Amino acid sequence: QVQLVESGGGLVQAGGSLRLSCAASGTIFSFNAMAWYRQAPGKQRGLVARITNGGRTEYADSVKGRFTISRENAKNTVYLQMNSLKPEDTAVYYCNGVSQLSYWGQGTQVTVSS
Repeated sequence: QVQLVESGGGLVQAGGSLRLSCAASGTIFSFNAMAWYRQAPGKQRGLVARITNGGRTEYADSVKGRFTISRENAKNTVYLQMNSLKPEDTAVYYCNGVSQLSYWGQGTQVTVSS
């Protein structure tokens, strides 16, 4: 059974940086794509960034130019580098992997103080 475990969240001041990691228990090549989603209190979960097996990436407009998604296949890990963080980036961030099924991690809290 595939498991996704996120890490790297925390409290940071506005303008700071964090790097989230998502470690998969199975090979991430089994996923067609990996992605990061986020959910703020009272809001729906939404896509932050996605990377395909071929390395194609896409980003939410609100994070373009500030966030970078990448993958390290040898470590079965996907990363989200977050720079120039804003208070509105505060949310629980979830890792997602899609193959024939969709898999989710447990989430990691990111809090950006003003």
